[in-house]
Amino acid sequence: MARWRRTLPVGAEVVREGASPTPAGVHFRLWAPAATTAEVVLEGPSQSGSFPLEPEGTGGYFSGLVRHAHAGLLYRYRLSHLPDQLLPDPASRFQPDGPFGPSQVVDPGAFAWSDGAWRGIEPHRHVFYEMHPGTFTPEGTWRAAAAALDHVADLGATTIELLPIADFAGRFGWGYDGVNLFAPTRLYGGPDDLRAFVDRAHALGLAVVLDVVYNHLGPRGNFLFQIAPAYRSERHASEWGDTFNFDGEDAGPVRELVLANAGYWIDEFHLDGLRLDAIQAIHDGSPEHIVAAIQRRARDAAPGRRVLVIGENEPQEDINLRSPDEGGRGLDALWNDDFHHSAHVAATGHQEAYFHGYRGDPQELVSAVKYGYLYQGQVYAWQRNPRGSPVLDLAPGRFVHYLENHDQVANTGTGVRLHRQTSPGRLRALTALLLLTPGLPLLFQGQELATLRPWRYFADHEGDLAREVARGRADFLAQFASLRTPEGRAALVDPTDRRAVRECVLDLLERDADGHREVFDLHRDLLRLRRDNPLFTDQRPGARDGAVLGLEAFAIRLLGSDPLLDRLLLVNLGRLLRLRSPAEPLLAPPFDATWELEWSSEDPRYGGRGTPPPVTRAGYWLPAHAALLLAPAAGTSLRIEPQPSQHGGAMSADPDWDPDLTP
Repeated sequence: MARWRRTLPVGAEVVREGASPTPAGVHFRLWAPAATTAEVVLEGPSQSGSFPLEPEGTGGYFSGLVRHAHAGLLYRYRLSHLPDQLLPDPASRFQPDGPFGPSQVVDPGAFAWSDGAWRGIEPHRHVFYEMHPGTFTPEGTWRAAAAALDHVADLGATTIELLPIADFAGRFGWGYDGVNLFAPTRLYGGPDDLRAFVDRAHALGLAVVLDVVYNHLGPRGNFLFQIAPAYRSERHASEWGDTFNFDGEDAGPVRELVLANAGYWIDEFHLDGLRLDAIQAIHDGSPEHIVAAIQRRARDAAPGRRVLVIGENEPQEDINLRSPDEGGRGLDALWNDDFHHSAHVAATGHQEAYFHGYRGDPQELVSAVKYGYLYQGQVYAWQRNPRGSPVLDLAPGRFVHYLENHDQVANTGTGVRLHRQTSPGRLRALTALLLLTPGLPLLFQGQELATLRPWRYFADHEGDLAREVARGRADFLAQFASLRTPEGRAALVDPTDRRAVRECVLDLLERDADGHREVFDLHRDLLRLRRDNPLFTDQRPGARDGAVLGLEAFAIRLLGSDPLLDRLLLVNLGRLLRLRSPAEPLLAPPFDATWELEWSSEDPRYGGRGTPPPVTRAGYWLPAHAALLLAPAAGTSLRIEPQPSQHGGAMSADPDWDPDLTP
């Protein structure tokens, strides 16, 4: 009987017997139900040769201990039904030469962690910084990214959200075509380099969440279905490629593999959570949906630590946010494209393609802050179907809000950033709306700098596949009328051209350049306000309200436990607005107080023009393309004491006040 315990159901694991610190060897386990025999083939100068694996009954598993094998060894499998092929491990912890090469034995216990006191981030305190490790620094490595994490900490974000890192074929890519679920891609370094990145992030107070893809596998380098055809679903299809068999015959080991993967990232790399890509394409008719099981396994993998599981779900189905007790899947939050789409239209005026169901008007933005999704079951004309589910009862922290993310920037076709599509003032005002309201904000790398670098889709393929990917990308973007034109299509960069990725590499030195430093300071100051005042992350029902003030102006009132703790955020995306007698109760200050300016997007430090007093007896003054944050000042009421008139009566107004005067 074995005197060790495996941590993963399949794969190669360094084992120790009893209390001995010296490894006893490497235990290999594989699910290959189509095979009658299996063997592991070691490749390397220190140890080589073939070792048979023993079948475990009739379940299709093979396993065996190879004595004196050790971490660092390269290996592959040979199976009876594919005798002429050497196949990588479907649970390989590292592929040093990529998906087509041998797997490498990794000892996850060899890394010396220093984050023993780390317990994670409170759910409502997350501020995400979406990062692509290959373009975050010129080096494109974990080590370089770890050295640059001070930038993110100084900014005030709390949580790195990594684009997918499961190994994939080619020299570059977004990571959504991964084929080795357990192997951090060799493009950014080794597994311990990733561990050092996470360890450094925790030392700086930053959580790390990983984007994982369980809805399809990439088109190249996927040997999973050769090893066990039952891994592939015969019942469901994905628009992006082959998908997993979560509910068909022999689905048990498939579910076991994916659930183990969800726990693996949390356990062996100390990650703080997962972001599940495109949940609507994860098909499962089982009594317990695999998404519900994933979130449960992720939490079980880190007892004593806070783990966050969020998702992307284009149909906006509330079942993903409901608790398992309610028949839901129990995710903490979902991305909210509605907030992005409305803000994008407000900023740019562009209403093509999937934006055409949004006006970008004040009521939409107020509703997104108050209720999360804008579409909660109404017909969405772009899809000619109802979209969304009612979520009026959910707290704002169940929705992730953003002005940019990897998809939306790339979907401009040329990858141009939002700051180049709108005015500086509008961008500052919308940034304030994003960061001073209690949804969970997400920033995409470089957004905080108004970077000059574009962000495009890129994937390293060759031959027919490269041409197919480039054509497919152009066809997808053709939903935008401006990108259907000959000149629009001509402006698209071939996603398989290395130039597509090289031009996307971020330069953090932009932070110190004129015009960029102001944008960084804007984000940092807003995030400091968010961190220091719990009102901006308050999840209480009814702790926020909003009102439309004009064609492009609105107010968000954040309600404290004491009215003198309230804050009033005024946003004006249009021209100068004067409100002389505003009949709107949300603008009323607390009793015996007036509103005083606490923060303005028009501060010259951010490139603004300065801000006159926004509230006087003459009314409210809302500068063009600006956001103002007002705080109550007690004992400073604008009330005028009655004064004697020349007829001996009392006047209730200041005779020197002219309502036509501006502040």
